[in-house]
Amino acid sequence: MISEAFKIQHKNGRPKKAVRKEIIRSIRFSKTEYFIVKQQASRSGLKITVYIRQMAMQGKIISRLSEEERQFVRQLIGMANNLNQLTKKGHQEGFITASLMFEKYKNLVGELLEKLKRND
Repeated sequence: MISEAFKIQHKNGRPKKAVRKEIIRSIRFSKTEYFIVKQQASRSGLKITVYIRQMAMQGKIISRLSEEERQFVRQLIGMANNLNQLTKKGHQEGFITASLMFEKYKNLVGELLEKLKRND
C-alpha cells in the first residue's frame, strides 16, 4: 500500500510553456547603445529582452500610456459620466438648459483630445 502512495506524482512548480524559446543569441552593445535601448524599453514599459525581440520581429513597439496620458483618459471618463448625467437631466428638464453644458463639455473634450494628439 505504501508503494502506491509513492507512485502518485505531484505536479509542483510552473506549468510547461507551449512554445519554448530554445535558441539563445547574444548581442553586443556599446555603453551608449545599451543606454539608449534601455531607456526606450523602460519608456515602453517592457523588459529589455522583450523590447529587443519585438523590435526584431515587428519593427515597432506600441508603448504603454504615460502618467500624463492616463490622467487625460481619466478626465475623459469623468466627462463621459457627466455627459450621461446631463442627458438624463435634459430628458427631465428639457434640452435647452442642458445644451449649454453640452457645448462646454464639447470644448473641453476637444482640448483634451488635442493634448493627447500632441503627446503622440
